[in-house]
Amino acid sequence: MSKFGVIVLGPAGAGKTTFCSSLIQNLRNNKRSCFYINLDPAAEDFVYEPDIDIKDLISLSDVMEEMSLGPNGGLIYCFEFLLENMDFLTEPLEEITEEYLIVIDMPGQIELYTHIPILPALVKELAGGALNVRMCAAYLLEATFIADRAKFFAGTLSAMSAMLMLEIPHVNILSKMDLVKGTVARRDLKKFLNPEAELLDDDPAAPRMVPEQEQKGNAEDDPLAPKNMMGGASFQRLNRAVAQLIDDFSMVQFLQLDVQDEDSVGAVLSYIDDAVQYHEAQEPKEPTYDLDEDMEDDYGDG
Repeated sequence: MSKFGVIVLGPAGAGKTTFCSSLIQNLRNNKRSCFYINLDPAAEDFVYEPDIDIKDLISLSDVMEEMSLGPNGGLIYCFEFLLENMDFLTEPLEEITEEYLIVIDMPGQIELYTHIPILPALVKELAGGALNVRMCAAYLLEATFIADRAKFFAGTLSAMSAMLMLEIPHVNILSKMDLVKGTVARRDLKKFLNPEAELLDDDPAAPRMVPEQEQKGNAEDDPLAPKNMMGGASFQRLNRAVAQLIDDFSMVQFLQLDVQDEDSVGAVLSYIDDAVQYHEAQEPKEPTYDLDEDMEDDYGDG
């Protein structure tokens, strides 16, 4: 019997915990069962108390103090410690039935799932063996990134890197859509849902450069000056190379998410359900009423 889960990823500030809370609320509103796991060893405040909290096993503050590590190194240590003590996760999950959706909230350090094999090992543990959790990833990218093409493509590249590393079904989401409503035209917003390199052609933030500057850069300016490092010809060529790589792979598409809108949360949940094939595994449910009695009430004994 399979179990079903979604692992919520994304950079810091993308709204992962808020999305988890809205997802749980939507599940409860639709009378669906949910099992909430917090794997952020620095998280403190929750709308819904996690069923499993990694801080009951290890906390980032303790690791930083006792091991004299910084936040990133401490976080990696926490997950290495978790992998050495996987029974902390696996034993409670053994009792979970297929009617539950397991929601796993992750920290915002993207190196955990872009180029360090810690999270792929964790996913492999959950998806394999007796647990057999059908996993999908929900990668959140803040919608305000669209105001800066370079930032948007860097975030999109991170999403694609996570897709390649985890090798599980993936749902990419532009979160905090309420922050860009009224500031971006709908037809312009659609261009970001299927990222293409052509987005750089109409970047209002990019300085205009003549063809010679595009090929050689501006020899008169210091290439190490901050304005040239973040806005010079070399920087633009790097952005175009990244954007073209994303365009060539054509793997990343985004859904829109406004956590204040229940329909928006429900739409994202439907994609998650499809990715893990949740509904296909559910047994048909018997009616909770007596059909014969209802017919008698409606039509009488005759």
